[in-house]
Amino acid sequence: MLHYFIVFLISMVPLIELRGAIPYAIGVNKMGGDLNMVIVYIIAIIGNMLPVPIIYLFARKVLLWGKDKKYIGKFFTFCLEKGEKGGRKLEAKAGKGLFVALMLFVGIPLPGTGAWTGTLAASILDMGFKKSIIAVMLGVIIAGVIMGLASMGLFGAIGVIFAPK
Repeated sequence: MLHYFIVFLISMVPLIELRGAIPYAIGVNKMGGDLNMVIVYIIAIIGNMLPVPIIYLFARKVLLWGKDKKYIGKFFTFCLEKGEKGGRKLEAKAGKGLFVALMLFVGIPLPGTGAWTGTLAASILDMGFKKSIIAVMLGVIIAGVIMGLASMGLFGAIGVIFAPK
């Protein structure tokens, strides 16, 4: 039960998110644990998605509030500028396909992508609450599948099968 709770907590951490929680659970199982991976996957998605509405509704407001503050202003301004720049770049490339672009941005598990960053970008772009949440959730589901397969070695096995001899 403790490991399920740890999976939940790891899934909520910015930058790590579900991308760290699923490999953690697989590592627990490789060390003799007995975690049900379907339950792990569901818990990781819930943990990863829990902060998303809060980020969408409040992160931009908090960053705008803090950009003029003495100690945090530079960092908050950096976050706003980075989010604005990234969001506008994503919007320019995606055009009307912004929903799909956001889903893929969140779904492809690379450093700097994920639910937290994607939700902040959607908030800055005024993408719409419901549309943003759905795109981020679909991206989190995709990322979970990719991380599960990668952590279990499926991609390595495919590489061995199809590697030139």
